[in-house]
Amino acid sequence: MAEAALPIQFQEHLNLTAIGIPQEAIGFNSCTLESDHYICVRETTESGAQVVIIDLHNGNSIVRRNISADSAIMNPTQNVLALRAQGRTLQIFNLDLKQKLKSHTMDEDVVYWKWFNDKSLVLVTDTSIYHWDIIDSTQPAPVKITERHVSLASSQLINYHVDHDGKWSVLIGIASEQGRVVGHMQLYSMDRKQSQPIEGHAAAFARLRLDGATTDSKLFSFATRSATGAKLHVIEIDPQATGPKYAKKAVDIYLPADAASDFPVALQASEKYGVLYMLTKHGFIHLYDLESGTCIFMNRICNAMVFTSCVHTSSSGIMAINRKGQVLSVAVDENTVIPYILKTLQNPGVAIALASRAGLSGADDLYVQQFSQLIAAGQYGDAARVAATSPRGILRTPQTIEQFKHLPAVPGQPSPILQYFGTLLDKGTLNRHESIELARPVLSSNKKALLEKWLKENKLECSEELGDIVHGYDAVLALSVYLRGNVPAKVVACFAETGQFDKILPYCSKVGYTPDFSVLLQNLVRINPEKGAEFATQLANHEGGSLVDINKVVDIFMSQNMIQQATAFLLDALKNNVPEQGALQTRLLEMNLMSAPQVADAILGNDMFSYYDKSRIALLCEKAGLFQRALEHFEDIGDIKRVIVHTNVLNPDWLVQFFGNKLSVEQSLECLHEMLRVNIRQNLQVVIQISIKYSELLGPQRIISLFEEFKSFEGLYYYLQSTVNLTQDPDVVLKYIRSACQIGQFTEVERICRDNNVYNAEKVKNFLKEAKLADQLPLIIVCDRFNFIHDLVLYLYQNQQFQFIETYVQKVNPTRTPAVVGGLIDVDCEESIIKNLLQTVLGLVPLEELVAEVEKRNRLKLILPFLEATMATGSQDPALYNALAKIYIDSNNNPEKFLRENTLYDSLNVGKYCEKRDPYLAFIAYEKGQNDVELVQITNENSMFKHQARYLVARADEELWSLVLNENNIHRRQLIDQVVATAVPESSSPDDVSVAVKAFMSADLPIELIELLEKIILEPSPFNDNTNLQNLLILTAIKADKGKVMDYVHRLDSYDSADIAQIAVDNELYEEAFEIFKKQKSHSEAIGVLVDHIMSLDRAEAYAEKIDTPEVWSLLGKAQLNGLRINDAIESYIRANDPSNYLEVIEIASRAGKDEELVKFLILARKTIREPAVDSQLLLSYARIGKFPEFEELLSGANVANVESVGDTLFEEKNYDAAKILYRSISNWSKLASTLVYLGDYQSAVDSARKAGSVKVWKQVNEACIDKKEFRLAQICGLNLIVHAEELLDLVNTYEKNGYFDELIALLEQGLGLERAHMGMFTELAILYSKYHPEKMMEHLKLFWSRINIPKAIRSCEDAHLWPELVFLYCHYDEWDNAALAIMEHAADAFEHSAFKEIIVKVANLEIYYRALNFYLAEQPQLLTDLLTALTPRIDVTRVVRMFEKSDNMPLIKPFLVAAQSQNNAAVNKAYHELLIEEEDYKSLRDSVDNFDNFDPLELAKRLESDNLIFFRQIAARIYRNNKRWTQSIELSKSDKLFKDAIETAAVSSKTEVAEELLRYFVEVGNTECYAAMLYTCYDLIREDIVSELSWRHSLNDYTTPYVINKRREQEIKIKAFDAFIEEQKQKESQAAADTAPIMGPILGGGRLMLTQGMTGL
Repeated sequence: MAEAALPIQFQEHLNLTAIGIPQEAIGFNSCTLESDHYICVRETTESGAQVVIIDLHNGNSIVRRNISADSAIMNPTQNVLALRAQGRTLQIFNLDLKQKLKSHTMDEDVVYWKWFNDKSLVLVTDTSIYHWDIIDSTQPAPVKITERHVSLASSQLINYHVDHDGKWSVLIGIASEQGRVVGHMQLYSMDRKQSQPIEGHAAAFARLRLDGATTDSKLFSFATRSATGAKLHVIEIDPQATGPKYAKKAVDIYLPADAASDFPVALQASEKYGVLYMLTKHGFIHLYDLESGTCIFMNRICNAMVFTSCVHTSSSGIMAINRKGQVLSVAVDENTVIPYILKTLQNPGVAIALASRAGLSGADDLYVQQFSQLIAAGQYGDAARVAATSPRGILRTPQTIEQFKHLPAVPGQPSPILQYFGTLLDKGTLNRHESIELARPVLSSNKKALLEKWLKENKLECSEELGDIVHGYDAVLALSVYLRGNVPAKVVACFAETGQFDKILPYCSKVGYTPDFSVLLQNLVRINPEKGAEFATQLANHEGGSLVDINKVVDIFMSQNMIQQATAFLLDALKNNVPEQGALQTRLLEMNLMSAPQVADAILGNDMFSYYDKSRIALLCEKAGLFQRALEHFEDIGDIKRVIVHTNVLNPDWLVQFFGNKLSVEQSLECLHEMLRVNIRQNLQVVIQISIKYSELLGPQRIISLFEEFKSFEGLYYYLQSTVNLTQDPDVVLKYIRSACQIGQFTEVERICRDNNVYNAEKVKNFLKEAKLADQLPLIIVCDRFNFIHDLVLYLYQNQQFQFIETYVQKVNPTRTPAVVGGLIDVDCEESIIKNLLQTVLGLVPLEELVAEVEKRNRLKLILPFLEATMATGSQDPALYNALAKIYIDSNNNPEKFLRENTLYDSLNVGKYCEKRDPYLAFIAYEKGQNDVELVQITNENSMFKHQARYLVARADEELWSLVLNENNIHRRQLIDQVVATAVPESSSPDDVSVAVKAFMSADLPIELIELLEKIILEPSPFNDNTNLQNLLILTAIKADKGKVMDYVHRLDSYDSADIAQIAVDNELYEEAFEIFKKQKSHSEAIGVLVDHIMSLDRAEAYAEKIDTPEVWSLLGKAQLNGLRINDAIESYIRANDPSNYLEVIEIASRAGKDEELVKFLILARKTIREPAVDSQLLLSYARIGKFPEFEELLSGANVANVESVGDTLFEEKNYDAAKILYRSISNWSKLASTLVYLGDYQSAVDSARKAGSVKVWKQVNEACIDKKEFRLAQICGLNLIVHAEELLDLVNTYEKNGYFDELIALLEQGLGLERAHMGMFTELAILYSKYHPEKMMEHLKLFWSRINIPKAIRSCEDAHLWPELVFLYCHYDEWDNAALAIMEHAADAFEHSAFKEIIVKVANLEIYYRALNFYLAEQPQLLTDLLTALTPRIDVTRVVRMFEKSDNMPLIKPFLVAAQSQNNAAVNKAYHELLIEEEDYKSLRDSVDNFDNFDPLELAKRLESDNLIFFRQIAARIYRNNKRWTQSIELSKSDKLFKDAIETAAVSSKTEVAEELLRYFVEVGNTECYAAMLYTCYDLIREDIVSELSWRHSLNDYTTPYVINKRREQEIKIKAFDAFIEEQKQKESQAAADTAPIMGPILGGGRLMLTQGMTGL
């Protein structure tokens, strides 16, 4: 009970170690808590650095990211991560969007940073404080706020706060001074730009509304622990100019004696409660009342050090993390704090203030008592303040208002009710009843502005009643009230009343209200047609569909003859163009065609509608003169032909499109025919356009026939002009040419002849010849294009039109001159004419064709003058010189000179011409033009090999050489003989000779090449000492004739010996290579040939003895070593005094076991070499051959041996004694321990392992001790192993595999007390308990559950069937679903009602609730109601009812049904009614029916009306009445003679026929009392004539007289009122007549108007 009465709520949300966070990562520098949303931890694992993000609002979900950073902090509200690396680099990432928001590199290291709100960071360096907004794109870099105060220079910064307005900030740090932790703070004012140093450890900003204040006071609180004590200070910053002032507080902080070094680390203000939470380093929580400074509570919440904290938003408390990884929160317990203050602290003032501030229960009686006392004492103002600040408004009731209304006023003070309302307005918002009561007197006092002010300040609660009151004074203000009070009907009425029709529809759509829009629209149209059209459009275009009948809207507009508005409305309403709107579309077009055709034309032109009556609209368009629209809508060809001839009023472009879009081919031709028939002059142009546009579709022939039918040559020409360039019909082109000739368009004829490619050239040529045009240019063009030159020349020559021949060759196409000349020669024209013609086109004629034409006719000499004249002009055309060369050759006019000297002729052409005439001239031409193939061919054919050889050497062309030296060349041998004998010896060019030699090589002619080279080198020549040629000779011999190589080696001296020797080696000529090296005295290379290729170690040794140089001996030693002649190799190395190859010698000799010989070499090597390999091998060899004195001497002396590696080798060779010596010499305790294990010295092995401190060694020694059953030593090793989590599992497996379970358990129990004990040890011990000692399991879990890997322990408990323990683990792992299921599945072992009830309310899977209900129904039915009470807020009551109805156990859950009925659920109500009917509890049933309406009333009434109990039937009648089933209700009451109920039903119905029918019933049964009661109760419903009739017929005057008297009295009152109204109207009319009478009497002829004084008698 004491714990329940504590004023705080304490909760542990999470233990970081339980979710895998290592203990070393839980600290101020690596674990951050910026808000109660995220925890961010930096940890280091085997895979590298990680950032762990724990989302406390998402089931403690964990996200791990491989990030290496100095610091990482999460945004307080968003999934945004801030990272700091290398002290200066800052990066902000949005993890949801996976993008970088900002990055920046500071100029100095950031020593502290923190989010001080959800979008800004504070960055503190050694000298400055910066703010950085991550959202503001205009702030790419942090902004400096101020300098860091010098008092914090040596402090560790721990916190930073900014107040709510962003005008104040405080930076907090701590430092160790004089043996204690001192706090330093820097308070900074943003407005004043000033800092103030303060001694303090924790601080917080707060806001508090003081009594009597209209705004909050800004407070700054800070706590400090000095050498003399600890204090909490609260001061006001930025105090208000007016209003109450906050009195500065300085409160002593109590710290226990055992916490001498404790100090505050966090201070958090709760504005909701007005309290301060203070948390100390050692885990003490303090609660202080902010207003009074009173300490409310103090206690310790944890034993570990607290290092970070933040606001716990949901509870308005504080959240913190301690070094153990516990995430804790503390908040005010609203249910116990007020009783605690009253009973424990006995401080009613603080209790009342806190209850008022936070609306808490527990002090209600005090408020009521205080209020009554103040009223009784006449302190109405104070009483008003008490009522206004009462918690949860317990005193703000209508009764309080009435009480203030009736209080007497105090002289000199406002009335009590005004004081009350004034206080309420100062404190906040008035409730509904208060607002109404205040509005009445304010409006009646004509202070509407005051009411408007309160509405703007949201001081009043708006309602329909308040709006009705305001409406009588101001409709606009009432509209504001209705809007705020959500009274749709009244809002719409006010919008209409104030003319704001444009706001009606958005408002109705927003609130889901549907008024009668037709009535609204009709009224608006009468008042404002434009607004009406706009409003109608809004109604028709509503997103959810039209809110009004469109036809009805149109009728409204047309009734007012508003065609324009109707048109505008319909255009907008019909914009969707759907089939259902066809009639409306027709109606719209009809009204405009008859009244405004231009509007109809525009509508049709926009193509807005598709479903109107097109035939009717077409006729109306024709009548209105809209022929284009008529054509668009007519379908009959007769109608179309009738209208289409009016081309004078039709748009030609549209008409052309009309033919293509609507008419078929036949219809188009008919319409064209009709247009030409009716008015060809008017319609010809349009017909031509249409024919051109649709020529391909209609067919050119049919169109041509149409024009020809009406003999319209002009139309035919212009039509064909458009198609002639596109047609592929030659006849069409011919007709076009003919028509053009007929109308004189000769230029067009010329163009077509020149450009068209379709016409039949033969037919056109014949037509033009027949036409005999004055200008023969078209004919010339045709003949030129289609090569009718001969015909043209013949035609012109025969008709003596020589000028056109000249015109043709001079102006039209000079390139045709050769053909013309040929034609003239063929017609035997005179030579002079031809020569003169050629002279006129000098320089324009293609000479090659001209020469060909003349040469073909053997008349070359005819053009010699022309050729010479052309040459004189400087022409360089090869054809010209080819022709001259041919003429000179034929005439033998010194051709050889011309061929050698002239460079402009075509050598190939001329050479071909000469081949049969003179081969030598052909050779000259080919040589001149380097026509290689032709030259080779002519020289081969004519056996001119000497000329060919000289040409080849001089030409020096590799491709040509490859051609002639090809093996397929049958003349190759003759050619080679001439090359060797004549061409090469005659040449003095090294390059030409080199090409020739290369050609022989490329042709693979080694024998011939040798001949050639011997000719050059061995015989006297300029190339005797040429190195390259000597190299080539030897190389060729190596390849083709190896027998000559040795001779060449001895005879020649200028070759490259090193390269030649290597090539000889490559070609296995080892003796020749050896001779070359000997000749050059290259002894190393020579012995290399002997060793590597001749492979004669004996010859090599003899050669070494002969030469006797260290280099030779060293090479010999290497070869002997490779040949595994180890002893000889070592001897050779010793003779060479060369230990450089020591590594290979050591490897091979050691592998061969030659340690005795190797020792000699190593001793030699140590004289000149200090290498680890030498000393290491010498140690190893000494150990192998057993020379331990030398071994220990070398080890103790100066050496560079790798002792550990040698020891490892000896260890692997099982030479443990030598290895022990080595390991001990270098203090390698780990390997020494392993060695001692193999030597059986376990105690020494453990001692060495302890010195080594290696996990691997401990593991090895442990296994050896276990194997030898040395459990004491094994436990020592095991204690050093189990602290390493990765080794624990192997150790456990080793013990379990050998069956040593108790020893393993003892080891783990011993290890729990170790400082480095980790989660794995506790978990494995739990698993072992579950397997081998289950009786210890529960105790272990209760002690260490927070340090156990719960999922593994859960699996272990499941395997061991430890159900209570399993439930315990599920609960502590927050697996409430599994805990509940485990209890239900294993109820015999694990069920306990109170525990299950606590668990079941925390499960997440709702199905478990219903499974639990079935479980209780089967196992614990007596506790079912208690379970349902706990689950009621969480379960679907309808489903529960169905469950128990199905199992027929409804009586068991009756208490649940009573409790759940407050939800007004249909299933609950029905089930509860069934129970009450069975129990005949009519009172409860009546209460249920009256208070809860969610059931089928008619079904219930139907059942109750047949029940035997009259009370149930009475309830049925009441149900019928409530559902307006007046007849059924009255009949049921009449049958039970419950006449009072029947009369009440008739009165409630407000229906005359119902009341009169019941009245007749009472008369018929003679119940005069009920008759009289009816007349009184239903006075307004019963007609007077019916009463008179019944009274007369049944003699009921005595009972009717009171009714009649009252009626007559009412009539008299109405008559008097009407008379008074008539009299008042008469007086108003008289007064109005007097006011309008003229002052000066009639003017200008009396009172008649001048317009009526016209002349009469006409």
